[in-house]
Amino acid sequence: MSNINTNKWMINRRHMLRGLGAAIALPMLDCMKFDGLAARAADALPTPTKPKRSVFLYIPNGVNTLTWQIQNAGKEFEFTGPLKSLEKHRDAVTPISGLHHPNAIGKHHNCDQVWLTGANVPRDGGAFRNSVSADQMIAEVQGLSTRFASLEMAVSGHSLGWTRDGIQLPAERSTKTIFNKLFGVEKETKEQVRRRYGRRESVLDAVLEDADRMSKNIGKSDRSKLDEYLTAVRQVELQTQRADSWLDIPKAAIDKGTVDNLTRTVDQKEAGEFYRLYYDLMTLALRTDTTRVITCMIGSESHGLAIPEIGVVQTRHELSHHNGDPEQLRRLTQTDTFLIEQLSYFLDQLTSASEGDETLLDTTQVLWGSGMSYGHSHGNANLPTILAGGKSLGLKHGQHVDFNLPKIGKYDVADANGHYRVCSRPVDTDARLSNLLLTMVQRAGVEASSFQDSLRSVVEVVG
Repeated sequence: MSNINTNKWMINRRHMLRGLGAAIALPMLDCMKFDGLAARAADALPTPTKPKRSVFLYIPNGVNTLTWQIQNAGKEFEFTGPLKSLEKHRDAVTPISGLHHPNAIGKHHNCDQVWLTGANVPRDGGAFRNSVSADQMIAEVQGLSTRFASLEMAVSGHSLGWTRDGIQLPAERSTKTIFNKLFGVEKETKEQVRRRYGRRESVLDAVLEDADRMSKNIGKSDRSKLDEYLTAVRQVELQTQRADSWLDIPKAAIDKGTVDNLTRTVDQKEAGEFYRLYYDLMTLALRTDTTRVITCMIGSESHGLAIPEIGVVQTRHELSHHNGDPEQLRRLTQTDTFLIEQLSYFLDQLTSASEGDETLLDTTQVLWGSGMSYGHSHGNANLPTILAGGKSLGLKHGQHVDFNLPKIGKYDVADANGHYRVCSRPVDTDARLSNLLLTMVQRAGVEASSFQDSLRSVVEVVG
C-alpha cells in the first residue's frame, strides 16, 4: 500500500544513503525496472565470442530531400548527386526510404534523442521519459567480450545511447581523450586501481544494504522509485567488476605512427581531416576488438558544424532553415554530399581491414541517418537512412528499399511542397524505424522479438 496516507515513513528528499563516509542522495525518479541487467551480465570476466559489431552515426537536421531522394527502388536504382561517393560500395549498402518513428511525428525537438529508442516525445520539446536504445541492447550481449561494452562519441552534441533506466550515457568529443581511454597507459598501477575499485565497491555494498533495510518500511510506490535509483547503483557496481577483470589483460598495442596520427590536434575548420579522425578512431577500436558497439553524433540539431573548406560557413541548423532559398538549398546539398563522402571514407577503412577471409565491414553493421527528413519545417517522416555492412551477420545489400513507392507510384521532387508532404507524414504507417532497429538488434545476437513499437523485423528485405 502506498504511504500517501501515513507519515510513518515520510522521507525528506534530502535523505541520504550512507556508506563508509560516502553519501548518495536519493533522486526523484519515474517508474523503471532493473529488468535483469545484472543477472545477464553478472559474470564480469571477458567471454570470447565471434564479433558482431554495430556502429550508429547520426546527422542533424535531415537533408535537402529534393536532391537526396532516390527515384527508383530495387537493385537498378541510381544514386543521386549527394550519394554518388557510395557507388563503389553499392554491394555493401542499402539506402532506405519511407521509415519513421510513430512517436516522433510532428514532435521534432527531441528527434535526435529518440533516434535509437523510438520513445514517445512531448510536443513542447520538454523533459520526457526515454527508453533503452538499440545500441545498449546490443552492448549488453556483445559488450561481455570486450574491454568497453560500448563507445559513445560526438563530433558535436551529445550521446545517442540510453540505458534501460532511460539515463543518457555521456559522450566524449575529444579524439585525444577517446584514444587515451581506449589505448593509453594508465597513470596508476594495477594495485592502486584495484584499491580504488575496492573502496568504490565497499561504498556500493553499504548503499545497497541501507536501501534493503529502507525498502521494508516504505510503500509500494516509493519502493519502486528506490529500485529505479538502485538500478544505476548496480550498473556502477557491474562496471567496476568488469573494469577490474580487464586490469590483467593488456590494452591493444598501437604503433607509434598510429598513435601520433590519432592523438594530433586538428582544427575544426579542416573539416575533412577533423571528421576522418573520428572515423579512424572508430576503425581502430573495432579492429582491435576494444569495443563492438559505437555511437557517434556527427552534429547536434542546434549546432552541426560549418564546413568552411567547401565554402559553407553556416551551421547545418542555419542551412536547414532555408525557407526555399536556392542558394541555401545548394549549400545544404553540398554539406549532404560532404557528410556522405565521410561515410564512404569510413566504409573504405572497414573494407581495407581484413579478418581472415572477411573484412571488418563484413562483421560490422553500420546505420547512418537522421531523426528528421528536412529541417526548415521539421519533417520527420521518410527519414534519410542508409544501412551498410554486416554481411557475415546475414545482411544483404545492393538495392534501394522504398516503402513509399508502392503507395505513391513515383516521386515528383519538382513539386517541392508535394514532396515535403511525403516527408512530413508517413506514407506507410507500418514502415517504422523500430522495425529496422529490431533487425539490427537480432543480427547482433540479441534475443528480442520486438523493439519499442516495431511490427516486424525487416529481415526479409535486408537479411
